[in-house]
Amino acid sequence: MKENTPKPSGLFNAFLHYVEKIGNALPHPATLFAMFAGLIIVLSWVAAQFSLEVTHPGTGDLIRPFNLISIEGLHLILKKMVTNFTEFAPLGVVLVAMLGIGIAEGSGLIGTALRLLVLSSPRKILTFVIVFSGIMSNTASEVGYVLLIPLSAIIFLAVGRHPIAGMAAAFAGVSGGYSANLLLGTIDPLLAGLSQEAAHIIDMNYMVNPAANYYFLVVSTFFIAFAGTWVTEKIVEPRLGSYSGDAVPDEIKKLNSAERKGLWYALVTAIIFGAILLLGTLPSNGFLRDPSTGSLLHSPFMSGIVAILFISAALMGIAYGIGAGTIKNDSDVMKGMGKSMETMGTYIVLVFFAAQFVAYFRWTNLGLIFAIEGAGLLQSSGLGSIPLMIGFIILTGLINLVMGSASAKWTIMAPVFIPMFMLLGYSPELTQVVYRIGDSVTNIISPMMSYFALIVAFMQKYDKKAGIGTIISVMLPYTFVFTIVWTVLLILWMTFGWPIGPDAPLAYPVGN
Repeated sequence: MKENTPKPSGLFNAFLHYVEKIGNALPHPATLFAMFAGLIIVLSWVAAQFSLEVTHPGTGDLIRPFNLISIEGLHLILKKMVTNFTEFAPLGVVLVAMLGIGIAEGSGLIGTALRLLVLSSPRKILTFVIVFSGIMSNTASEVGYVLLIPLSAIIFLAVGRHPIAGMAAAFAGVSGGYSANLLLGTIDPLLAGLSQEAAHIIDMNYMVNPAANYYFLVVSTFFIAFAGTWVTEKIVEPRLGSYSGDAVPDEIKKLNSAERKGLWYALVTAIIFGAILLLGTLPSNGFLRDPSTGSLLHSPFMSGIVAILFISAALMGIAYGIGAGTIKNDSDVMKGMGKSMETMGTYIVLVFFAAQFVAYFRWTNLGLIFAIEGAGLLQSSGLGSIPLMIGFIILTGLINLVMGSASAKWTIMAPVFIPMFMLLGYSPELTQVVYRIGDSVTNIISPMMSYFALIVAFMQKYDKKAGIGTIISVMLPYTFVFTIVWTVLLILWMTFGWPIGPDAPLAYPVGN
């Protein structure tokens, strides 16, 4: 890849070159969290020497730093190391969700469904369907990157359009639209778990459910799909012009009878499972509602959303596999689940160190002290809610240029910003959704994004001189337009005071 990367020329390209250089120089994320955990231990000692103290605005209690470089601190670190890891909220939910997704992906259901969606679309709405499919593919982790992006280039070339434009449209949906979807994916419970851990710095009883941003995500799906379509057809494709490379159109394989049979099996399964869910949630005495109050917001349905995601993905994957013949026995099901776990090894290592960092941050009271002091500074600055959130979007987008992992960034940022914004009266769910906007819009121009090198390789099939600068120049219009569209949508949402998900208000009652 490096041989094809153009030398930086001009201020902007030079800036991007140094962003890439700095990002590549950073240690592995797991190493970073180990270093941060060590830093928190040292900072707890420093803070204790200066006798820092603040008054909790809600309870009136005096908050002082707890020194981890002490006998009591050492005992706490040793006794809690294992439970910090095993009880870390995002760990279990992500692993369980991935087991179900692994069955659906291993059976071929997800890949076949994406192929059908794109192949059956009329040419007039082809771009929209590709961007929309990219957004929807986020539910299944890396499928959009490894399947949809190269497939979209092939389809565009086959219909006489520039293949890089098709690739850009898919990449915009998959990566730029990462925080939009009609379905919940593995990232939702992961971020919700981190947000809940951070919210406990202020309120130990606060719960953030995995569907906390669902309403906003659903509406965002259509805004981003239309915005991505407009950018592709009005800016990117005219700029690229006609394709004059030597790549020839590949044959796009249509679905065979086995794949179609598998999809029918999966569809029937989805309808039956959906009917059961409706039966348990729609009636006031439904079996998935809270048995004492009849509430749906605080119910087994909402608290069990990860289990429902696992069961639905597993059942549909198995049904497809039986119909298509890709699953012949229980061993094939277990292989799919096992393969999904093979990709989680690095994540589990990262979580071990991240869990220690989050626990130390909470024990030392440094997060609470920073939050109270930071909230005071923001209050005195006179910034209103909308400028504050726009600033947070921009900050997150800039950090994303040098640190690609959404969960790694949120593990660091959540313990600072969620308590700070809670003290200013903003809910953890709102802070999380604003973070997700900033994280998504610069994914497509961040060399630190984990699949960026793969996109370079895909693009070089059609432009042998393509490099990082090529991708960034193609994708930058999406970043600008997505940022504007999402910011306007957020402003409207906050202005009307709509909840951003079930049991997810915009405000947090300070003092409760």
